[in-house]
Amino acid sequence: MRTDTGRIVHLADYRPTDFVLERVDLTFELDPTETKVEARLIFHRREGVDPKAPLVLDGDDLTMTSLLFDQIEMDPARYTALPESLTIRDLPESTPFEITVVTMINPEANTQLMGLYRSNGIYCTQCEAEGFRRITYFPDRPDVLAVYTINIIADKAANPLLLSNGNFLGGAGFGPDKHFAAWFDPHPKPSYLFALVAGDLGVVEDTFVTMSEREVTLKIYVEHGKEARAAYAMDALKRSMKWDEEVFGREYDLDIFMIVAVSNFNMGAMENKGLNVFNDKYVLADPETATDQDYANIEAIIAHEYFHNWTGNRITCRDWFQLCLKEGLTVYRDHEFSADMRSRPVKRIAEVRHLRSEQFPEDAGPLAHPVRPTKYREINNFYTTTVYEKGSEVTRMIATVLGRDGFKKGMDLYFERHDGDASTVEDFVKCFEDATGTDLKQFSLWYHQAGTPQVTVSSAYDATAKTLTLSLEQMVPATPGQATKEPMHIPLRFALLGENGAELTPSSVEGGKITADVLHLTERAQTFTFSGIGARPVVSLNRGFSAPITLHFDQSSADLAHIARHDSDHFARWQAITDVALPVLTSAARAAQAGTAITVDQALIDILVAVAADEALEPAFRAQALALPSESDIARELGSDNDPDAIHAGREAVLAAVAKAGASVFATLTTTHATAGAFSPDATSAGRRALKNAALTFLSIAEASPARAAEAFAKADNMTDLAQALSVLAHRFPEASETAAALAAFEQRFRENPLVIDKWFAIQATIPGAGALDRVRALMESPHFDAGNPNRVRSLVGSLAFGNATGFNRKDGAAYSFFAEQILAIDPRNPQLAARLLTALRSFGMLEPARAAKAREALMTIERSDTLSADVRDIVDRILKG
Repeated sequence: MRTDTGRIVHLADYRPTDFVLERVDLTFELDPTETKVEARLIFHRREGVDPKAPLVLDGDDLTMTSLLFDQIEMDPARYTALPESLTIRDLPESTPFEITVVTMINPEANTQLMGLYRSNGIYCTQCEAEGFRRITYFPDRPDVLAVYTINIIADKAANPLLLSNGNFLGGAGFGPDKHFAAWFDPHPKPSYLFALVAGDLGVVEDTFVTMSEREVTLKIYVEHGKEARAAYAMDALKRSMKWDEEVFGREYDLDIFMIVAVSNFNMGAMENKGLNVFNDKYVLADPETATDQDYANIEAIIAHEYFHNWTGNRITCRDWFQLCLKEGLTVYRDHEFSADMRSRPVKRIAEVRHLRSEQFPEDAGPLAHPVRPTKYREINNFYTTTVYEKGSEVTRMIATVLGRDGFKKGMDLYFERHDGDASTVEDFVKCFEDATGTDLKQFSLWYHQAGTPQVTVSSAYDATAKTLTLSLEQMVPATPGQATKEPMHIPLRFALLGENGAELTPSSVEGGKITADVLHLTERAQTFTFSGIGARPVVSLNRGFSAPITLHFDQSSADLAHIARHDSDHFARWQAITDVALPVLTSAARAAQAGTAITVDQALIDILVAVAADEALEPAFRAQALALPSESDIARELGSDNDPDAIHAGREAVLAAVAKAGASVFATLTTTHATAGAFSPDATSAGRRALKNAALTFLSIAEASPARAAEAFAKADNMTDLAQALSVLAHRFPEASETAAALAAFEQRFRENPLVIDKWFAIQATIPGAGALDRVRALMESPHFDAGNPNRVRSLVGSLAFGNATGFNRKDGAAYSFFAEQILAIDPRNPQLAARLLTALRSFGMLEPARAAKAREALMTIERSDTLSADVRDIVDRILKG
């Protein structure tokens, strides 16, 4: 495990490698504890480079057993081999040369799950970002592209399956007990996209005919006996391939596309060229074991990793500072795919919920960084919601600024100009500028400035002049390393709503640029005057969440109600409901903290009950509207001195008021929106289940009884309904006998299915209240819990830290101490997992002083360890400095 903490990498220091890598030939002789890796690498010195410059290759905890130069053993005086690097001197000035390096590695002992590891009998690799250097010495950086030939030798009985990137060349027996397989990838790629899988797995096969009439073999590998649960993943893959051809004109480029599902994996999935490796939770699904959200996640992540074939693989990053170029862009693409497969407004609402709950706090705290950072200490810690989700929003804004046709021209030029390149954000933006003639210099600040822009708006209507004046002011808060900010180019979709929601068209607009329905805010303060408006309109602003900002627009309850009832943009409707709800929820939290009576605005109750009952609205939208802003949303709105117990109590009071007022509506919904017939994961059926289950939650609150949820649990014929009923029982009635019986029945039924047991763990870890800690400690003693499996750890420790504000933020600080213990225990075996869990404390400074002090004590306990990994050291230092 690397514990070095001093090296900071700066974007400004980038320069190409001194040597060009032409070709890579790798041979693996697999063994659980003594795998031999032979790497034959052909280089030539880059033109203009110092002829005496040595070749320096990256390593990480490597042991070298042999080094050849052009097939001759190299003089030890010419090289220095350390666990973290190999430096070779006295190399040719211009002619190509071959280096052959042999290393020995121990896959069985690799608990970091980076590089080549073996888990549950399966050999697997994870090389992004810097895992390849744990396999062999290599110029392990994304701008080093080469073609790869792979030979794999292994025991035939234990490893009948030998897979790698590219196209299969062939295989045969190798001695009495072994066999080999050879693969060749004709597309130059960086080392982080290398993949190898070996073991004994079942397979689901299909084919896809591309738009140029090529037949591509599709294979999804899973554990034996789970093949049927990969059917939806295969369907999602084929739809993704078709969609990418139709929308972006991108065709698949190899003869075979493979997905392997493994149970021990740090990430969601990895887009290795032609051989994607997935956390099995994002592949396996059937009605009995997977919820509607699981199906949606599988669809989105299958698409995301496939779309990387062009945005990430064919065109990759010059350096890791450009990570958003592949991840943010590809998230945008998978969002658009899901929107086309499902309900576009409901998908957009879900995206914004996630952005606000995860990325906005990141942008407002000590871990804030630009979408394209300028420095990092540990690159693994920059796989963040800022890079992914905010990066996606920046791409979406480019589409908004340029329009559909302009965006398509820019993307087409990007694919044409940079296919086979390792590119930069500047390369990407330049394609849009060149394709459309648009100056995007100011817009590019979205890549370079951290923080969530705050836009303050006021409006005035002059009935005599028939004009509407809209005054806007923008401000980007200071963030670590960026005290002052320049004005951003903020595209705001808008509408002026008249009676019954009719959109009014002004005769003219002064004060700034407007294109179609987009208002372009480019100065710190701007005033737009709309003329020819015959009656006072209601302003709908930032429709579709066209810009990832915080909007401060003091609209009346009547105006918000008008938007909620009449706006043709359903995201704007949802946002209006949220804008009515948040003041009520923050007021309730403050009252609970002060110990005063909580009152709930009747306007909010009326809107929510009306939306719930409105059969003209799609059920999925109604379910989203009924899901009031979360406790983290309320905490963010309050800003500081947060008391999680008070926030929880206030929100519960509001839920109770809505539940009692709408009890009859909710009772009707639990029956009218029950799905009949065979389960289908389609968006319409999922929306009906979501509305029915939202109604079940409210009705259980209104009746203050577990009976209805217990009945729903007993009758459930799919995991969506079963898990929701169990959640209502556990979270609302934790001490009820019905809850104990349901938890026991669930465990008994699914004890052989780890992914479903993860749900059982998570439901219990998120039961509100101080008792959560003891519950989690007890569950860690369960035979189902495996501290070495990231999914199990996330389901218990992660669910407590990220999903249980009252349980994690106990007044006595006991959960913080427990959390510090867990981080220190996890870190030696899996630094990536520990570092990502640790981000749960990134906003501790927003807590009330007593809790904040105890959280700081826990962070200091971690910080004082002298054996921290570079991953955890980076996170804890940045949080404490913030």
